[in-house]
Amino acid sequence: MIGPETPPHPQPPLSQRRALLLALLSGLLIALSFPLPGWSPLAWIALIPLLIALEGQSSRSAFRLGFVTGLCAYAGLLYWVIIVMTDYGHLPLFASIPLWLLLSAWLALFYGLASWTAVLGKQQGVKWVLLLPLVWVGADYLRSMLLTGFPWTMLGHSQYRLLPLIQVADITGVYGITALIVLANAVFYRIMRALAGAQVPYPAKSAITLVLFMAAVFWYGFHRLNSPLPEKPPLRVALIQGNIDQSNKWSPAFREATLDIYSSLSRQAADRGPVDLVVWPESAAPFFFQDETPAANRIRTLTRELNASLLFGSPATEIRNGKLAYLNSAFLLDRNGNLLGRSDKTHLVPFGEYVPLARLFPFVHKLVHGIGDFVPGKQIQPLEPGGAPLGVLVCYEAIFPEMGRAHVNSGSRVLVNITNDAWFGRSSAPYQHLSMAAFRAVETRTPLIRAANTGITSIVDQNGHIKGMTSLFKEAVMLGEVVPGSADAPYLRIGDLFAQGCLGLSGLILLVPWWRQRRRQPTPQTP
Repeated sequence: MIGPETPPHPQPPLSQRRALLLALLSGLLIALSFPLPGWSPLAWIALIPLLIALEGQSSRSAFRLGFVTGLCAYAGLLYWVIIVMTDYGHLPLFASIPLWLLLSAWLALFYGLASWTAVLGKQQGVKWVLLLPLVWVGADYLRSMLLTGFPWTMLGHSQYRLLPLIQVADITGVYGITALIVLANAVFYRIMRALAGAQVPYPAKSAITLVLFMAAVFWYGFHRLNSPLPEKPPLRVALIQGNIDQSNKWSPAFREATLDIYSSLSRQAADRGPVDLVVWPESAAPFFFQDETPAANRIRTLTRELNASLLFGSPATEIRNGKLAYLNSAFLLDRNGNLLGRSDKTHLVPFGEYVPLARLFPFVHKLVHGIGDFVPGKQIQPLEPGGAPLGVLVCYEAIFPEMGRAHVNSGSRVLVNITNDAWFGRSSAPYQHLSMAAFRAVETRTPLIRAANTGITSIVDQNGHIKGMTSLFKEAVMLGEVVPGSADAPYLRIGDLFAQGCLGLSGLILLVPWWRQRRRQPTPQTP
């Protein structure tokens, strides 16, 4: 399928300095392909400098070069971590920078792993164009699972605006788009080498394979985009962006002012036409709504005035193992102010909402100050406002494909992402967060509505089309209609089978040459 990979005269490795510069260049191109600035076409060539650097390298050097690429990419993509730690975690800059680099280094390990495995396979005669997409996806899958997982800005996420391409995510998840991008990089690299006069054949079979894959993916994408939406009554929604300053958010002195802002914006929405559902962001009610307080009664009265259901974020408490436990929750009220249900966040942010291994490291504290440590919710179940069951993804949960899948499989037909991205400041993180959340709609064929405290508030249909985006750090009201999803995505049934298959095939492809080599070795004779 892919022609000879090893040239008659193997290319000698580049000098360490040149190889390092090329690895850094790949990292820079990867970072630039994500929002912001979001130059997504760069992703299709971003790995070529790294592949040039890997030529002729040992597997150990390959790991180091892949790690450098990943470190450069994630240092650029995650610079906003410093904002979170200094402005809201109150850590000094000299402590924040090492933690930012440590997180970047953890994610870079998987770039190093993919590069190491690809070169190891090449040394055993495995064709790069075949192996590289498999090992890259396999490494991405591992990082999405290990240590609670952090699937932030995988290569496929950079293409969130290219709707015909990303429709295949309802089969493969974002991993399928990543695999196609890596395959394209490998093929373009082979073409470049052939055109440059290197002693390698022109990769005709590889190029044809890429064209066929691209044609199939785009055919499927246009087919899905042209499929009619489900014939269901639309849900009229009003998404409220309160723009509450994070430094005031949990202050009791600003509680009434916060409710004034959300009440006023909600009334503005109702004045513009009838609404079925009003959505406020994560922790929009900065108190324990479940306690019968004047502030809670004020929200109940507002829903009756609006004549609409209201979904909003508020902390909750319950007794677990004889102790008071805190939860990050969303409450749903009907048009009469009656409580219809509560949805609790189940995937918490490490060091933001709880401290991992806190008993072993009692000196480590949360980076986010507020109420006590949260505990995860016990179950996932839809909230029923009438018209469409809602699956609530609280903040960070929207980056995890398994969370969207679990909510839709439990019966939800509209996903609701309530979030507070004020922690990120005026950085690229809110845009990155939205780009990943949009994939939950495509993967599950379920629309996603998103209410963010400081932005970006948005509506995403079941094809991943983003219908408007609010500005950052401004009060805003977004009105729209969403048709409850069809939930006919294969991904809902098979999950990450594609990524798991890539990981398994990577191991199998590497084991076969090793096993054959062992069989050729003569068995030592015993005297």
